[in-house]
Amino acid sequence: MEIACLDLEGVLVPEIWIAFAEATGIESLRATTRDIPDYDVLMKQRLRILDEHGLKLADIQKVISTLTPLDGAVEFVDWLRERFQVVILSDTFYEFSQPLMRQLGFPTLLCHRLITDDSDRVVDYQLRQKDPKRQSVIALKSLYYRVIAAGDSYNDTTMLAEAHAGILFHAPDNVIREFPQFPAVHTFDALKQEFIKASNRKLSL
Repeated sequence: MEIACLDLEGVLVPEIWIAFAEATGIESLRATTRDIPDYDVLMKQRLRILDEHGLKLADIQKVISTLTPLDGAVEFVDWLRERFQVVILSDTFYEFSQPLMRQLGFPTLLCHRLITDDSDRVVDYQLRQKDPKRQSVIALKSLYYRVIAAGDSYNDTTMLAEAHAGILFHAPDNVIREFPQFPAVHTFDALKQEFIKASNRKLSL
């Protein structure tokens, strides 16, 4: 059996923190794992900025409720589901994901949790586990799945390396340059072709 593991933000849906930065006008919230490889450094920076500006979880969720999947993403997920088992491995948070996952038809999502206080202020975050995307691929391989993975950022590269085949999708030039071992594509049609190439079965569009 083959299983497809996909990143979420930047691959299927817009980058949530960038959308929130645009909505609030806070430029420093635009930073993502494309820019800062260390996720803990990135999240502590985000939490500090939220605190400085008095922004709460509901403020972020309000912006998320306005977002839609990237053009072609819903059709791509449907195409993938007909040919593979599909799991979304993301460094987003369950508190963010509901509106977007609903639009994608609720594929399986493994991600993290935010910790809030009684006033809805985001005070911390809880990782599902260390290096969760790679560990998920290891676990799926232990169940004798053949894993094909796609992602766009630094935090996806250990997942791509652990998978039987890894693909960069919508990745910025710096990530493509640093990880030339992975094929890099920028359209869903091209991503379909890469999944077909990576499969050990005879698949068609």
